[in-house]
Amino acid sequence: MRRLWLMLASLVLITLAWPMTTGAADLTQTYPQIMSYFPKADSVGDFEGTPPSATVKHGKDVIGYVFITKDVVNIPAYSGKPVSMLVGIDTAGVIKGVTVLEQHEPILLVGIPVQKLYDFVAQYVGKKVGDRVKVGAGERPGYSNVDAITGATVTVMVVNETIMRAARTIAQAHGIIKEESTANTPPAVVRANVFETADWKTLTGNGAIRRLLITRGDVDKSFKGTAAESIDAAPQGEQDDTFIDLYYTFLNVPTIGRNLLGESQYNWLMSTLKPGEQAIAIMANGLYSFKGSGYVRGGIFDRIQVTQGGREVSFRDLDFNRLSDVYAKGMPEFSEMGIFTIRAANKFDPGKPWRLELLVKRETGPLTSVFESFGGEYQTPEAYIERPAPQELTPAEHEAMWVQIWRERTFQIAILGAGLIFLTLIMIFQDWLATYPRLLMYLRNGFLVYTVGFIGWYMLGQLSVVNVLTFINALMHDFSWNTFLIDPTMFILWSFVAVTLLLWGRGVYCGWLCPFGALQKLVNELARKLKIRQWQFPDMIHERLWAIKYIILILLFGVSLQSISAAERYAEVEPFKTAIILHFNREWPFV
Repeated sequence: MRRLWLMLASLVLITLAWPMTTGAADLTQTYPQIMSYFPKADSVGDFEGTPPSATVKHGKDVIGYVFITKDVVNIPAYSGKPVSMLVGIDTAGVIKGVTVLEQHEPILLVGIPVQKLYDFVAQYVGKKVGDRVKVGAGERPGYSNVDAITGATVTVMVVNETIMRAARTIAQAHGIIKEESTANTPPAVVRANVFETADWKTLTGNGAIRRLLITRGDVDKSFKGTAAESIDAAPQGEQDDTFIDLYYTFLNVPTIGRNLLGESQYNWLMSTLKPGEQAIAIMANGLYSFKGSGYVRGGIFDRIQVTQGGREVSFRDLDFNRLSDVYAKGMPEFSEMGIFTIRAANKFDPGKPWRLELLVKRETGPLTSVFESFGGEYQTPEAYIERPAPQELTPAEHEAMWVQIWRERTFQIAILGAGLIFLTLIMIFQDWLATYPRLLMYLRNGFLVYTVGFIGWYMLGQLSVVNVLTFINALMHDFSWNTFLIDPTMFILWSFVAVTLLLWGRGVYCGWLCPFGALQKLVNELARKLKIRQWQFPDMIHERLWAIKYIILILLFGVSLQSISAAERYAEVEPFKTAIILHFNREWPFV
């Protein structure tokens, strides 16, 4: 009996003593790294507030704050899941430590040692929350650089964005820095003249296309404790099944839009956007539809919305366009795709972070439902945007996009114009030049080098049958000059070719301005100099082979009547894209 009383008394004493065990002890036991962040810390509070953070004290003085990034911002990485990190900042806004708590990146689980990620986040110690941190080499004014991880570009970009955004949010919540004012800050401008050929792996790897992966288990957890907890719950063993695997991106950026949509579809989309309007693409697979089966024409898409700076953007049927033809190499197939337009009235800023939110609904009765929201963050890669200073901002609300593009490419247009004027003079004085064959040879070879190097490989000004088909298709449907003016190089070249075709025939373009033809001619000249044996086909074979290109043209024209994007795909039979646009950087069958 006495032993029983001693046990009861011990339990009572333990219970009474339990509240004296502070949250600080529990927190530092769970996260011992905190003490390495703040060696002078005497106590650490619990995570509390919105967004949640724990206060670190030395005696009665607050010396910093610690927080878990996924509790502050939720930015999916390549895996579709966020990288969760413990971060500490002091009262001056200096980052004192970063520790990776959880990550699901496949490239770091298989391929790249995870230690590289630990080394990467260690670079943030000592940086201030107000710094603009750039990943990778190449100094830019106003930026602080950190070294990237080769082969894990998207991961480190997401980690960078997660650390800095979460740190700024916590610093603002505690008054360390003021909230950013946007009243006098002009919106960022998409760099319309920046374009790089990129496949699906590259676009998802550099953060241009983001992923939101939600499993059935994730959905069940979100409804836990609600009236809908058991409704449509995943059976045992199916919690890891995909509920929705969703990708989203910002289409106005040429490197994203042109690679994803193809040249003609991208030009069409940009021509439909009014000043200040932006377009995003959403693509998904899985059990859940982001459009919703209940959507009707004239209605609203009630499952998705975009938020930025406290503003919510919802979409109606007039904001939606079907997306059926996509071209990014290596892109998976999706059961559902769409293009959504963000109207100018929403004052969307391409340079600021925005969030795509997906609403999931479970019906608990005939007239009652429970809703849960999932979301993913997006930040346009810095290389694709320009951030004008407030005092240098030139309002362009009433300018078409093609006007801005032409202004940005003034230098390139001037060089192209000078070259075309020079060629015109050659054509005008060709009879006189013919009396000086050696001078004409030097002039022609020099101009062919200019054609290949500047017009072809630099300005990507290779005319193609696709351009002809696009023009004819536009004439048959809704013609808009904006579609053609949006690419000044192609517009100027086509205009020049149209005029010279009437004056001197097709020889001006084929003999002087076609980059692929110029490349062939220069290679042939070099081969003759090196005395490489030449083959001459008999005229009979030449005449029969000569007809093949016209048969291909007729077939492509027929396909274009059904789908211009399909015609663009089949036009790969042309060698121009491989040799000029992609600089031979393709698989061997294309080369």
